[in-house]
Amino acid sequence: MSVGSVAGYPAGGSQGISKYTPQMYAKKLLVKFYQKTVFGEIANRDYEGTISGQGDKVIVRTLPNVVVYQYQKGMDLNEKRKALEPPNVELLIDKALGYSVAIDDIDKVQNDINALDAWARDGSENLGIEIDRDILNTIHADAHASNRGNTAGAISGSYELGVTGTFVTLTNLNILDKIVECDSVLSENNVPVHDRFMIIPEWAKALINTSDLRSALFTGDSSNQNLRNGKMGMISNFTIYASNNLAGVTDGSDTCYNILFGQKSALTFASQLVKNRMLELQNTWGSAMEGLHVYGYEVIKPEALGVLYARKG
Repeated sequence: MSVGSVAGYPAGGSQGISKYTPQMYAKKLLVKFYQKTVFGEIANRDYEGTISGQGDKVIVRTLPNVVVYQYQKGMDLNEKRKALEPPNVELLIDKALGYSVAIDDIDKVQNDINALDAWARDGSENLGIEIDRDILNTIHADAHASNRGNTAGAISGSYELGVTGTFVTLTNLNILDKIVECDSVLSENNVPVHDRFMIIPEWAKALINTSDLRSALFTGDSSNQNLRNGKMGMISNFTIYASNNLAGVTDGSDTCYNILFGQKSALTFASQLVKNRMLELQNTWGSAMEGLHVYGYEVIKPEALGVLYARKG
């Protein structure tokens, strides 16, 4: 039996802690954090190791377009010779989240249960929800103009993906067709077929599962069907993810969703736990765990990101 606590103070017992290693906690938190999120699957993290704190700026170097010309014998190449200026994209680490939890000294001494994993799971889940919502409900604005709207398609301009006031109504009769159309939209922009994704709300998942072909369309690894990040399987070239963090927007009397689709090169994300410490409490016998988590993200290839603006039919 553990020592009692005052009203409003968390009870000891099975929730107590016997030991705590700040560095280990930070590592575990980040690993579990990525396992719990959708954006951790759709974003590349190529520049994550270059940040050290909030306000950092990472210069993302991109490749320039090399123009190809028809050569003729004796051609003066001075006119064709161009100095290339690779465009740069700035990844600003401008967002921060913190955590702070108190631990009583008596619980640390009397309890033999290591709650490190439980704390990491809970912290990573809450961090993941906040960052998922942030990313999934903002990056649609950065999708390339040819990958959205009712004249989508860089070559054909023939795909209706919806706009404000003229949205797409999805049912179990047309949702598979729309997914295939989104796949074709990316292909018209020469986006690689590997690592393509689509993020749908839960109600769209139900439409897929009650469509004519149903689960027969899922060709992914069956062992991945029920992962916590919402991975369903594959349709066309897309790995499909269902997420409750994709928020609806009001369009007249309807609620519509910016359903995201793209390829992993479109979005880059960088995250780091830059502060992780323990403090001795001043008003009681105990310690506090505190951490500062900073992150940033940027759509660096808009042509690899698209939006299907739709409502449930």
